[in-house]
Amino acid sequence: MGPFDSSAAAASSSSSSSSGSAPKHPPELDGFLACAGYKLRSSELHHVAQRLERLETAMVNSASHIPHLASDAVHYNPSDLASWVDSMLSELPHSSSLPPGFPDPYPTALGCGWLDPCGPQPLQNVAVPQQPQQQLTVVTALEEDSGIRLVHALMTCAESVQRGDSSLAGSLVEEMQALLARVNTSCGIGKVAGYFIEALGRRLLGLGSAPASPYEDEVLLYHHFYEACPYLKFAHFTANQAILEAFDGHDCVHVVDFNLMHGLQWPALIQALALRAGGPPLLRLTGIGPPSPDGRDTLREIGLRLAELARSVNVRFSFRGVAASRLEDVKPWMLQVRPEEAVAVNSIMQLHKLLGSDPNREPPIGSVLPWIRSLNPKIMTVVEQEASHNQPGFLDRFTEALYYYSTLFDSLEAACPVQLDKALAEMYLQREICNIVSCEGPARLERHEPLDKWRARLGEAGFTPLHLGSNAFKQASMLLTLFSAEGYSVEENRGCLTLGWHSRPLMAASAWQAAPTVVNSPSTVINPEDNDNQL
Repeated sequence: MGPFDSSAAAASSSSSSSSGSAPKHPPELDGFLACAGYKLRSSELHHVAQRLERLETAMVNSASHIPHLASDAVHYNPSDLASWVDSMLSELPHSSSLPPGFPDPYPTALGCGWLDPCGPQPLQNVAVPQQPQQQLTVVTALEEDSGIRLVHALMTCAESVQRGDSSLAGSLVEEMQALLARVNTSCGIGKVAGYFIEALGRRLLGLGSAPASPYEDEVLLYHHFYEACPYLKFAHFTANQAILEAFDGHDCVHVVDFNLMHGLQWPALIQALALRAGGPPLLRLTGIGPPSPDGRDTLREIGLRLAELARSVNVRFSFRGVAASRLEDVKPWMLQVRPEEAVAVNSIMQLHKLLGSDPNREPPIGSVLPWIRSLNPKIMTVVEQEASHNQPGFLDRFTEALYYYSTLFDSLEAACPVQLDKALAEMYLQREICNIVSCEGPARLERHEPLDKWRARLGEAGFTPLHLGSNAFKQASMLLTLFSAEGYSVEENRGCLTLGWHSRPLMAASAWQAAPTVVNSPSTVINPEDNDNQL
């Protein structure tokens, strides 16, 4: 992954809690670079910067005299950066040293001697046509240096944004855009940094998130993210297994899906119910999704396709679509839950969007959880990003997001061989990054919180946890065999399951049940203006 390689930092991240926070590091180490996998004391930053400049100059100007540096060792990504650069310099001929009086390449410091936007810039990459192998070496050294600068520039820019210093933040964005020309932006830190730099630029210009795209485009990106990596499959498989077990022994079951998204999750459940011992139950599915801008009844079209599948496997099935732009606009009477039904509420990466702050009202989560509980669901399945992107301080939120998405992109790069799937999956994630970094207030919807906070919040709302059993764990583990990359892992966490990359949890699945003290059946409420989409 380059200078922000999450796998290189696995040793430090493995000891972190499931809260999803960036790992803590000994105070003598530079925290930003430690997250990137480098072991470097803050006091050594200036020293290493000077020697990287010296090594780069020697490699550019004296490449023909240092053929031994074309070995594979030059292309490694060493964690002990200070020792590595000193050892490389010790192998240089004396003539490759900097000439007397060579100016300090970093004469001033912005906190740590790295990022003076007005100071001298490092030497440009000079190609050596006669030595193609050594030319590759020079590019690698430049990328190492520029990648480290990008990490520090990103953090310094985020600090400036938090302080309200827009002038410095703007100049750093321009500097980082220039640095991007020196790194590989098709993968690694170059790609991730590019998305964060763009989001910072949009924030400084007051543009917020990119304009909303048509629903069909959102579905397309969602589908390719589903295909590219195991995260959505993990969410669907785990939730379906828990719902299947909760419905055992019930002849009339009702699933309320908070985000239908072409119904990708439900063919597997329909087929599993068809094979249930004693015969399948009557399955009702209520799918919530945004209204179609072109007047088509997209939800009904999805329901028709699912109904055809259910008929083919002899499952009695009915579907109801509820069109709503926001989940908080849904009311219990719209779902038409019946007293004899076993109800499952399914939320895949939706509840965090209800945590938004507005000075004039409480977050919508405070009104939605009570009406979910009023349905008396047999089970509520919740899958959320295992991250902490709802912190009030911008710098903390930015740091956590940079670490989280660097790890996520690292896993995507390793696991997805299909370039189209990967490219569109990255666009899906880019929109999340843009919303986290660029937006505030009600416009910031991507407010991911870690599992421990969801445990506390759902417990206070009157829900009790359900243990995701061994079958769910086996399903999730078998899913990972479909992906060739080594590094994914499923872990059990107090009855919940997490999916991570190199021991860093990225997605958390949990199951809940309403405490059976309040049963308010919404079936007694009739809205005369209701347009029933039931099939």
